[in-house]
Amino acid sequence: MTTAVLCMAYGGPNSLEEVEDYYTDIRGGRRPSAESLADLMSRYEAIGGLSPLPDITRRQAAALGEVLEAASPGRYRTHVGMKHWHPFVGEAVQDIAAEGADEVIGLVLAPHYSKMSIGGYEQRLRAAKAATGATFSVEMVPYWYDDEGFVAFAAENLRAALGDWDPADSATRVFFSAHSLPERILAEGDPYKDQLLDSSRLIAEAAGVPDWEFAFQSQSHTGEPWLGPDVLTSLDAFAAAGGKRAVVSPIGFVADHLEVLFDLDIEAAEQATKLGVDLRRTTSPNDDPRFIQVLAGVVQKRGGGA
Repeated sequence: MTTAVLCMAYGGPNSLEEVEDYYTDIRGGRRPSAESLADLMSRYEAIGGLSPLPDITRRQAAALGEVLEAASPGRYRTHVGMKHWHPFVGEAVQDIAAEGADEVIGLVLAPHYSKMSIGGYEQRLRAAKAATGATFSVEMVPYWYDDEGFVAFAAENLRAALGDWDPADSATRVFFSAHSLPERILAEGDPYKDQLLDSSRLIAEAAGVPDWEFAFQSQSHTGEPWLGPDVLTSLDAFAAAGGKRAVVSPIGFVADHLEVLFDLDIEAAEQATKLGVDLRRTTSPNDDPRFIQVLAGVVQKRGGGA
Protein backbone atom coordinates (compact mmCIF):
# COMPACT_ATOMS: atom_id res chain seq x y z
CA MET A 1 0.00 0.00 0.00
CA THR A 2 1.44 3.34 -1.05
CA THR A 3 -0.18 6.52 0.18
CA ALA A 4 0.18 9.97 -1.33
CA VAL A 5 -0.45 12.79 1.10
CA LEU A 6 -1.64 15.82 -0.83
CA CYS A 7 -0.94 18.94 1.22
CA MET A 8 -3.23 21.65 -0.11
CA ALA A 9 -3.09 25.40 0.45
CA TYR A 10 -4.47 28.56 -1.09
CA GLY A 11 -1.41 29.53 -3.10
CA GLY A 12 0.25 32.87 -3.68
CA PRO A 13 2.38 34.81 -6.16
CA ASN A 14 6.12 34.25 -6.24
CA SER A 15 6.73 37.81 -7.48
CA LEU A 16 4.86 41.04 -8.16
CA GLU A 17 4.76 40.07 -11.84
CA GLU A 18 2.53 37.12 -10.96
CA VAL A 19 0.02 39.06 -8.86
CA GLU A 20 -2.40 39.95 -11.67
CA ASP A 21 -2.66 36.41 -13.03
CA TYR A 22 -2.98 35.02 -9.49
CA TYR A 23 -5.74 37.52 -8.69
CA THR A 24 -7.47 36.65 -11.95
CA ASP A 25 -7.52 32.97 -10.99
CA ILE A 26 -9.09 33.83 -7.63
CA ARG A 27 -11.75 35.79 -9.51
CA GLY A 28 -12.63 32.81 -11.69
CA GLY A 29 -10.86 34.14 -14.78
CA ARG A 30 -12.12 37.74 -14.56
CA ARG A 31 -9.36 40.34 -14.66
CA PRO A 32 -9.35 42.70 -11.67
CA SER A 33 -9.89 46.43 -12.06
CA ALA A 34 -6.81 48.62 -12.15
CA GLU A 35 -7.76 50.00 -8.73
CA SER A 36 -8.19 46.57 -7.14
CA LEU A 37 -4.95 45.32 -8.64
CA ALA A 38 -3.04 48.36 -7.42
CA ASP A 39 -4.40 47.85 -3.91
CA LEU A 40 -3.35 44.20 -3.84
CA MET A 41 0.05 45.01 -5.33
CA SER A 42 0.65 47.62 -2.62
CA ARG A 43 -0.11 45.03 0.05
CA TYR A 44 2.36 42.56 -1.40
CA GLU A 45 4.95 45.33 -1.73
CA ALA A 46 4.46 46.07 1.97
CA ILE A 47 5.40 42.49 2.93
CA GLY A 48 8.36 42.23 0.57
CA GLY A 49 6.88 41.72 -2.89
CA LEU A 50 5.82 38.07 -2.77
CA SER A 51 3.84 35.58 -0.76
CA PRO A 52 5.90 33.32 1.51
CA LEU A 53 3.05 30.79 1.50
CA PRO A 54 4.20 28.61 -1.44
CA ASP A 55 7.68 28.15 0.01
CA ILE A 56 6.36 27.51 3.52
CA THR A 57 3.87 24.94 2.19
CA ARG A 58 6.67 23.11 0.36
CA ARG A 59 8.72 23.07 3.56
CA GLN A 60 5.75 21.80 5.56
CA ALA A 61 5.14 18.99 3.07
CA ALA A 62 8.81 18.03 2.93
CA ALA A 63 9.13 17.95 6.71
CA LEU A 64 5.90 15.96 7.00
CA GLY A 65 7.26 13.48 4.48
CA GLU A 66 10.39 12.97 6.56
CA VAL A 67 8.42 12.30 9.75
CA LEU A 68 6.06 9.89 8.00
CA GLU A 69 8.95 8.08 6.31
CA ALA A 70 10.68 7.60 9.64
CA ALA A 71 7.51 6.11 11.11
CA SER A 72 6.48 3.99 8.11
CA PRO A 73 9.36 3.52 5.65
CA GLY A 74 8.24 3.42 2.03
CA ARG A 75 4.56 3.98 2.67
CA TYR A 76 3.95 7.73 2.35
CA ARG A 77 4.94 10.37 -0.19
CA THR A 78 3.93 13.98 0.24
CA HIS A 79 2.86 16.35 -2.52
CA VAL A 80 1.81 20.01 -2.71
CA GLY A 81 -1.26 21.29 -4.54
CA MET A 82 -2.53 24.89 -4.53
CA LYS A 83 -6.06 26.17 -5.08
CA HIS A 84 -5.16 29.33 -6.99
CA TRP A 85 -1.55 29.06 -8.20
CA HIS A 86 1.11 26.63 -9.33
CA PRO A 87 1.43 23.82 -8.57
CA PHE A 88 -2.35 23.59 -8.85
CA VAL A 89 -4.17 20.69 -7.19
CA GLY A 90 -4.75 19.22 -10.66
CA GLU A 91 -1.03 19.33 -11.44
CA ALA A 92 -0.22 17.53 -8.19
CA VAL A 93 -2.83 14.85 -8.93
CA GLN A 94 -1.21 14.19 -12.32
CA ASP A 95 2.10 13.54 -10.54
CA ILE A 96 0.41 11.28 -7.99
CA ALA A 97 -1.33 9.29 -10.72
CA ALA A 98 1.96 8.88 -12.59
CA GLU A 99 3.57 7.48 -9.44
CA GLY A 100 0.83 4.87 -9.11
CA ALA A 101 -0.27 5.61 -5.55
CA ASP A 102 -2.91 3.29 -4.10
CA GLU A 103 -4.61 5.96 -2.02
CA VAL A 104 -4.53 9.72 -1.52
CA ILE A 105 -5.06 11.47 1.78
CA GLY A 106 -6.22 15.02 1.12
CA LEU A 107 -4.83 17.27 3.86
CA VAL A 108 -5.87 20.91 3.59
CA LEU A 109 -3.54 23.12 5.60
CA ALA A 110 -6.44 24.81 7.35
CA PRO A 111 -7.88 23.34 10.56
CA HIS A 112 -11.58 24.21 10.18
CA TYR A 113 -14.17 23.00 7.70
CA SER A 114 -16.25 25.11 5.38
CA LYS A 115 -17.84 24.01 2.15
CA MET A 116 -16.27 27.09 0.55
CA SER A 117 -12.77 26.21 1.76
CA ILE A 118 -12.14 22.53 2.52
CA GLY A 119 -15.07 21.54 0.34
CA GLY A 120 -13.57 23.46 -2.57
CA TYR A 121 -10.25 21.64 -2.27
CA GLU A 122 -12.00 18.29 -2.21
CA GLN A 123 -13.93 19.16 -5.36
CA ARG A 124 -10.68 20.02 -7.13
CA LEU A 125 -9.03 16.80 -5.98
CA ARG A 126 -11.89 14.55 -7.08
CA ALA A 127 -12.32 16.39 -10.40
CA ALA A 128 -8.60 16.01 -11.14
CA LYS A 129 -8.75 12.31 -10.28
CA ALA A 130 -11.63 11.86 -12.71
CA ALA A 131 -9.80 13.79 -15.41
CA THR A 132 -6.70 11.61 -15.12
CA GLY A 133 -8.63 8.36 -14.92
CA ALA A 134 -6.65 7.43 -11.81
CA THR A 135 -7.86 4.52 -9.69
CA PHE A 136 -6.49 5.54 -6.29
CA SER A 137 -8.92 5.91 -3.39
CA VAL A 138 -9.41 9.33 -1.80
CA GLU A 139 -9.59 9.96 1.94
CA MET A 140 -10.19 13.61 2.82
CA VAL A 141 -9.37 15.04 6.23
CA PRO A 142 -12.43 17.27 6.69
CA TYR A 143 -11.08 19.18 9.69
CA TRP A 144 -8.53 18.76 12.44
CA TYR A 145 -8.96 21.79 14.72
CA ASP A 146 -9.95 19.53 17.64
CA ASP A 147 -6.92 17.27 17.34
CA GLU A 148 -5.39 17.07 20.82
CA GLY A 149 -1.91 17.71 19.49
CA PHE A 150 -3.00 20.82 17.60
CA VAL A 151 -4.87 22.21 20.60
CA ALA A 152 -1.82 21.69 22.82
CA PHE A 153 0.49 23.25 20.22
CA ALA A 154 -1.74 26.31 19.74
CA ALA A 155 -2.14 26.74 23.49
CA GLU A 156 1.62 26.64 23.99
CA ASN A 157 2.08 29.29 21.29
CA LEU A 158 -0.60 31.44 22.93
CA ARG A 159 1.05 31.23 26.34
CA ALA A 160 4.37 32.21 24.75
CA ALA A 161 2.77 35.27 23.12
CA LEU A 162 1.14 36.33 26.39
CA GLY A 163 4.48 36.15 28.17
CA ASP A 164 4.22 38.10 31.42
CA TRP A 165 0.75 39.45 30.64
CA ASP A 166 -1.99 38.18 32.93
CA PRO A 167 -4.89 36.91 30.78
CA ALA A 168 -7.22 37.36 33.76
CA ASP A 169 -6.55 41.12 33.78
CA SER A 170 -9.53 42.94 32.25
CA ALA A 171 -7.13 45.27 30.41
CA THR A 172 -5.67 42.25 28.57
CA ARG A 173 -7.60 40.39 25.89
CA VAL A 174 -6.95 37.42 23.62
CA PHE A 175 -8.55 37.66 20.18
CA PHE A 176 -8.76 34.50 18.11
CA SER A 177 -9.21 35.16 14.40
CA ALA A 178 -9.79 33.47 11.05
CA HIS A 179 -10.63 34.49 7.51
CA SER A 180 -14.17 35.77 7.12
CA LEU A 181 -16.57 34.19 4.65
CA PRO A 182 -19.92 35.38 3.24
CA GLU A 183 -22.74 35.33 5.80
CA ARG A 184 -24.87 33.16 3.53
CA ILE A 185 -22.93 30.08 4.63
CA LEU A 186 -24.80 30.21 7.96
CA ALA A 187 -28.16 29.79 6.24
CA GLU A 188 -26.67 26.82 4.40
CA GLY A 189 -25.82 25.12 7.70
CA ASP A 190 -22.07 25.45 7.23
CA PRO A 191 -20.17 24.50 10.44
CA TYR A 192 -17.31 26.98 9.90
CA LYS A 193 -18.28 29.57 12.54
CA ASP A 194 -19.25 26.95 15.13
CA GLN A 195 -15.96 25.13 14.64
CA LEU A 196 -14.00 28.37 15.05
CA LEU A 197 -15.75 29.16 18.32
CA ASP A 198 -15.22 25.62 19.58
CA SER A 199 -11.59 25.79 18.52
CA SER A 200 -11.10 29.06 20.39
CA ARG A 201 -12.68 27.57 23.52
CA LEU A 202 -10.48 24.48 23.43
CA ILE A 203 -7.28 26.47 22.99
CA ALA A 204 -8.22 29.07 25.60
CA GLU A 205 -9.02 26.38 28.15
CA ALA A 206 -5.74 24.58 27.45
CA ALA A 207 -3.80 27.86 27.76
CA GLY A 208 -5.56 28.97 30.92
CA VAL A 209 -7.16 32.02 29.32
CA PRO A 210 -10.46 32.86 31.05
CA ASP A 211 -11.50 35.83 28.90
CA TRP A 212 -11.28 35.87 25.12
CA GLU A 213 -13.08 36.99 21.98
CA PHE A 214 -13.35 35.70 18.46
CA ALA A 215 -13.17 38.06 15.49
CA PHE A 216 -13.06 37.55 11.75
CA GLN A 217 -10.54 39.22 9.46
CA SER A 218 -9.61 39.77 5.82
CA GLN A 219 -13.10 40.31 4.41
CA SER A 220 -13.32 40.56 0.63
CA HIS A 221 -15.33 43.29 -1.07
CA THR A 222 -17.87 41.25 -2.99
CA GLY A 223 -20.99 43.32 -2.44
CA GLU A 224 -22.58 40.88 0.03
CA PRO A 225 -22.44 40.72 3.85
CA TRP A 226 -19.51 38.84 5.37
CA LEU A 227 -19.18 37.27 8.79
CA GLY A 228 -18.20 39.59 11.63
CA PRO A 229 -17.25 41.17 13.88
CA ASP A 230 -14.04 42.25 12.21
CA VAL A 231 -10.86 42.20 14.28
CA LEU A 232 -10.30 45.93 13.72
CA THR A 233 -13.79 46.74 15.02
CA SER A 234 -13.21 44.46 17.99
CA LEU A 235 -9.96 46.25 18.81
CA ASP A 236 -11.82 49.57 18.70
CA ALA A 237 -14.42 48.33 21.19
CA PHE A 238 -11.76 46.82 23.45
CA ALA A 239 -9.81 50.08 23.58
CA ALA A 240 -12.96 52.09 24.22
CA ALA A 241 -13.65 49.87 27.24
CA GLY A 242 -10.20 50.56 28.67
CA GLY A 243 -8.26 47.73 27.06
CA LYS A 244 -4.49 48.13 26.94
CA ARG A 245 -2.96 44.80 25.90
CA ALA A 246 -4.14 42.43 23.16
CA VAL A 247 -2.89 39.17 21.69
CA VAL A 248 -4.20 38.08 18.30
CA SER A 249 -4.09 34.35 17.63
CA PRO A 250 -5.00 33.68 13.96
CA ILE A 251 -6.11 30.09 14.46
CA GLY A 252 -7.53 29.83 10.95
CA PHE A 253 -4.07 30.06 9.40
CA VAL A 254 -1.05 27.78 9.74
CA ALA A 255 1.52 29.77 7.74
CA ASP A 256 2.73 33.33 7.30
CA HIS A 257 1.11 34.95 4.28
CA LEU A 258 -0.64 38.15 3.25
CA GLU A 259 -3.59 37.82 5.63
CA VAL A 260 -1.20 37.47 8.56
CA LEU A 261 1.75 39.64 7.54
CA PHE A 262 -0.31 42.56 6.21
CA ASP A 263 -3.80 42.34 7.73
CA LEU A 264 -2.49 41.68 11.24
CA ASP A 265 1.17 42.68 11.44
CA ILE A 266 0.67 45.96 9.55
CA GLU A 267 -2.99 46.98 9.42
CA ALA A 268 -4.11 45.72 12.85
CA ALA A 269 -0.80 46.80 14.42
CA GLU A 270 -1.22 50.34 13.10
CA GLN A 271 -4.79 50.43 14.39
CA ALA A 272 -3.68 49.23 17.83
CA THR A 273 -0.96 51.88 18.00
CA LYS A 274 -3.51 54.62 17.27
CA LEU A 275 -5.74 53.20 20.00
CA GLY A 276 -2.95 53.01 22.56
CA VAL A 277 -3.17 49.21 22.69
CA ASP A 278 -0.04 47.06 22.91
CA LEU A 279 -0.59 44.31 20.33
CA ARG A 280 1.12 40.94 20.06
CA ARG A 281 0.53 38.04 17.67
CA THR A 282 1.08 34.34 18.17
CA THR A 283 3.81 32.82 16.03
CA SER A 284 2.59 31.06 12.89
CA PRO A 285 3.05 27.27 12.88
CA ASN A 286 4.91 27.25 9.53
CA ASP A 287 7.33 24.29 9.59
CA ASP A 288 7.85 24.23 13.35
CA PRO A 289 8.80 20.60 14.14
CA ARG A 290 6.10 20.45 16.83
CA PHE A 291 3.46 21.38 14.26
CA ILE A 292 4.79 18.89 11.74
CA GLN A 293 4.38 16.17 14.35
CA VAL A 294 0.75 17.29 14.74
CA LEU A 295 0.17 16.95 10.99
CA ALA A 296 1.83 13.54 10.98
CA GLY A 297 -0.55 12.36 13.68
CA VAL A 298 -3.53 13.64 11.72
CA VAL A 299 -2.37 11.79 8.61
CA GLN A 300 -1.60 8.55 10.42
CA LYS A 301 -5.07 8.46 11.96
CA ARG A 302 -6.56 8.67 8.47
CA GLY A 303 -4.12 6.27 6.88
CA GLY A 304 -4.54 3.52 9.43
CA GLY A 305 -1.66 4.54 11.70
CA ALA A 306 2.07 3.87 11.53
